[in-house]
Amino acid sequence: MLTNGSVTRLSVSWLAVIWGLLSGVSAAFYTLYAVKLIKKFNSLVVVGWAMIIGGLGLSFIHPPWKANFAGITLETYSYLIFTIIFGTMIAFWFYIASLKSLTPKETSLLGSAEPLAAVGTTVIWLHEPFGFYQWMGTACIIGMILIMQFNRSGSIRTKQKQPFSRD
Repeated sequence: MLTNGSVTRLSVSWLAVIWGLLSGVSAAFYTLYAVKLIKKFNSLVVVGWAMIIGGLGLSFIHPPWKANFAGITLETYSYLIFTIIFGTMIAFWFYIASLKSLTPKETSLLGSAEPLAAVGTTVIWLHEPFGFYQWMGTACIIGMILIMQFNRSGSIRTKQKQPFSRD
């Protein structure tokens, strides 16, 4: 997907690749470290502190007190509030809360389905065309989620080992 089928060049900048890799490492840390935290604290508390710490850290890079809000309309504010509440707060809360009943591997794989919403938004709402490789990436994500679900439901029906058995 990064090369758009070419073996000689990237279709995105190196900066985008670096940010993507950093995002992946951050998501792995966020998922694995949260397992320990939600054993001690409520998932809402964990997400709340993560949002506060992340917001404070980002404030050093982009100080909110220096932002220019003059050209922002009421419609833009409503989109922003919707994104903050539903696209960030509730989404991360559900993600972290799912670690109580799913393994980190299952949670992160299901979390990888989140870009499918971005695909829908990009293709349907923004009328931005997707190429063959972008659709193949989308199909791979959906396929892995389905495979994971079938493996999970199949593992529930596996035979229990008998005590004192040799296998």
